[in-house]
Amino acid sequence: MTAETRLREHICDLARSMFDRGLTAGSTGNISARTEDGGLLVSPTGTSFGRLDPARLSRFDAAGQHIGGDRPTKEMPLHSAFYETRGRTGAVVHLHSCHAVALSTLPDTDPQDFLPPITPYAFMQLGRVKLLPYFRPGDPAIGDAVRGLAGKRSAVMLANHGPVVAGLDLEGACNAIEELEATARLALLLRGATPNMLNAEQVAELVRIHDVAWGDA
Repeated sequence: MTAETRLREHICDLARSMFDRGLTAGSTGNISARTEDGGLLVSPTGTSFGRLDPARLSRFDAAGQHIGGDRPTKEMPLHSAFYETRGRTGAVVHLHSCHAVALSTLPDTDPQDFLPPITPYAFMQLGRVKLLPYFRPGDPAIGDAVRGLAGKRSAVMLANHGPVVAGLDLEGACNAIEELEATARLALLLRGATPNMLNAEQVAELVRIHDVAWGDA
């Protein structure tokens, strides 16, 4: 089995796992991963995470040309923007997960720090998550908004839409976006309460130790 064949199967296995656990539904969400030759494998447009076919994943070469498989997700500008601005990116995942979307609609959510400092794990895997405004799905302007962050964030939340995470590798990106959804769920559960959050010193320690994305963009 070639490295690309293993990657194709791994993409589909992880996508199916997220679908089966309700992290995205229907034909929502998209996923991409870097191949050994510098190209990309991308989930096709209009496909379900629960039923991806390894042989039909969209294939791009290192120059960004579509060279095989089905037509890619309409969110390619979003994926491309992360690969272009964060050179170490090995995978990008975008979900329509319920709790993150719900939190994005609340007027008092901080656009610079979408996730409150409830647990260390969100900071360890995501750094600061930027809340971007609403864009029509597939709008190339989403990619422009990500490029405007100049690679300073590894994760963004698209308002009324869903989270997007860029990771060093496929499993890392999937784990991080699941942590984003779990933290959003905690934030909603705690609304109206006065929980003890991590303080600034504790957060700074996590940032220093784990070298996470912490830009001011």
